[in-house]
Amino acid sequence: MIKKLQECLLCALCGALLSACTIDAAAPKPVETAELVRASTELPSKSPARTSAKAHVELGNVYMQNGNNGVALDEARTAIAADSSYAPAHLLMAMVYASQEQFSQARPAFEEATRLAPGDPVINDAYGWFLCSQGQEGQGLQRLELAARNPYYTTPTRAWTNAGWCLLRKKDDAGAEERFLRAVQADAGNVAALVSLADIAYRTDRLLRAKQWIDKAQQQMKRVDVEVLWLATRIEKKLGNRDVVQAYGNKMRSEFPGSNEYQLYLQGKFE
Repeated sequence: MIKKLQECLLCALCGALLSACTIDAAAPKPVETAELVRASTELPSKSPARTSAKAHVELGNVYMQNGNNGVALDEARTAIAADSSYAPAHLLMAMVYASQEQFSQARPAFEEATRLAPGDPVINDAYGWFLCSQGQEGQGLQRLELAARNPYYTTPTRAWTNAGWCLLRKKDDAGAEERFLRAVQADAGNVAALVSLADIAYRTDRLLRAKQWIDKAQQQMKRVDVEVLWLATRIEKKLGNRDVVQAYGNKMRSEFPGSNEYQLYLQGKFE
């Protein structure tokens, strides 16, 4: 369930790839001292090369969101050829490689993006999660929190959520919960953070709190997926709410009859 939510959030992050700061060709700054900057999309393009690069990144981002990674990679390369100092072009390339699990090729593209735009919140958010996913949670958290605390970042909820998942990888439930709470404070409709809060509360036997979070998550979803339904069912089962458990079971039977979750429900395997 958490993996699927991560994929959804990263897809949303892909939609913000056009963020970058003004360009400085100097050596990269340490992440702790990187200047907090505005997204480049808020700044006018000052050259035809930059305008062209930006257009190709926008197009490549659409292709990537639609699952056409090959064309997205071509657009990233074309953007870099037009303006190699445009950080979002390198970020687009990095994200395409990462989505294809070509991590050794993604890393240098991420590094180039951060060299060009060390304070950019979208780049720090994306690279921070990449580092976390590669077992470098400490470095990843630094970048994620730098992004989340950047007053120019329009979606800090994403960075706080990624930071929460990063801390879950370190088995730090308390730290993760704090970040997910910050994510919800930044955006009360952040389903990924709400479900993660419900999951932590469920695992730590705070069942009423877990119910509160999962109910809020379902209220925000146009169509509740089976993973969320299953967590909600397990919470209600522990609370002893048989009628609600049966209602959730009926919903899974109606909408997800072939799912693993429904089979577990039929077998009574709630834990």
